[in-house]
Amino acid sequence: MMMIEVLLFGCFLTCVCANGVADVVLSCSLVEEGVGLGGMGGGSLFTRTPATLVLRDVAVAPDESLETLTPFVPPSIPDPDAILLEAKVSSPEIPNVDVLLHADCNEQEVMCELSRYSPRGSQEGSAYFMVSLNVEGVDFSTALILQTLTVEMDQSTLIQNKLGLPLSQSGTLLTEVIFLVFSHIKSVSAPLRGDVLLNCGFKQQEIPLAQEVGIEWRLQHRGKGQKVLEMKTRLDDAEGSTVVHAERKGSSMDATQVVGEGNASVTLTKLKVLDEGTYICTVSVGLFHAQQVIQLHVIQPPRVSLSEEKLVLNTKSPQTLSCHCAKYYPLDAQMEWSSLSPTDTEPVVFPDQGSLTSHRQHGDGTYSLSSHLTVPSSVSPGTKITCRVSHPALDAPLSVSLLVEGPQPDSYWWFLGFLIVTVLFFYQVMR
Repeated sequence: MMMIEVLLFGCFLTCVCANGVADVVLSCSLVEEGVGLGGMGGGSLFTRTPATLVLRDVAVAPDESLETLTPFVPPSIPDPDAILLEAKVSSPEIPNVDVLLHADCNEQEVMCELSRYSPRGSQEGSAYFMVSLNVEGVDFSTALILQTLTVEMDQSTLIQNKLGLPLSQSGTLLTEVIFLVFSHIKSVSAPLRGDVLLNCGFKQQEIPLAQEVGIEWRLQHRGKGQKVLEMKTRLDDAEGSTVVHAERKGSSMDATQVVGEGNASVTLTKLKVLDEGTYICTVSVGLFHAQQVIQLHVIQPPRVSLSEEKLVLNTKSPQTLSCHCAKYYPLDAQMEWSSLSPTDTEPVVFPDQGSLTSHRQHGDGTYSLSSHLTVPSSVSPGTKITCRVSHPALDAPLSVSLLVEGPQPDSYWWFLGFLIVTVLFFYQVMR
């Protein structure tokens, strides 16, 4: 059975509250794959249709004000062309779903992606939908599987024209959440050679869809994919039922938390540069499966040093000072030279920033870079020269500095003066 890809790009509209629960309403655009696939037949790649998604019975915190929430009212005359989905989310509950309640006030865009879902080996009967919810700027990401509810059909029952499914008397498509996979993070940064926890969890109805649970973590990076870890277990905690295959050394999951809490998070230890990329957490329960995607960024702050501990001014010719930025990741490091003379109150950036070497990559994947500054002979003694390095792994730019010292007396005249003093000393002694 072909899966019909449907996308819903929407924003939070309104809520209706009663008895400590709210109905979150999302105004969406339904996008289906076009007939012509944008090419051979001349048709468009996607078609767009207005749609609405209502999440019923969202729990509201006791301190929430219910007065600012506008009631949702179904259309007085049901329209078979309108796409209006209702989904009960009270059991299982969506973690951190209260984020949706405040998205509109916080001017955060809610993105909802919907597709017609076909469980593996399922028989004719209920219809299923996969819904992916994300909120801009917030670590909220959830994939829901909705199952349509039975509608008592008679001669007055309307059929939704696009989906071919029976509607309720109010003109809505009735569904319930039967399974969900979520993550509390979308992107995480971790230090090279450090450890990281990639969060992923799942929930289902009180009556399990099945006892068998399969979890797979995969890494996608630069067009290549590889399995990180796979676990199969049973929710009834049958002895000897857990099987784990760790393809990546240092990856682990807690089978007890998988069974007891629905926690499918994976721990990666001793991170390498090659561990960076897109991680896909896939949870399968019986015939159903859903995913979450997490970006892992490996970082390593640079070590910054100067080629000289002190710089003695040479008034006859310019001198070269080098700044070394070593063993950092990722690649984008910025270096800047500045000076602060005894008469200045603010540092001044050198007009000529000197020359940069090419990036040097080490065996562990980190990089090094050097900048060479030609110090003009006109620099005043007591001037502070600073090399400032910016890098994503640093909370603030890192700086190293030195003071320019005045020129030493000419060694020839110093030696001649010493010789004259010595001769006079011995002359006085011999008299």
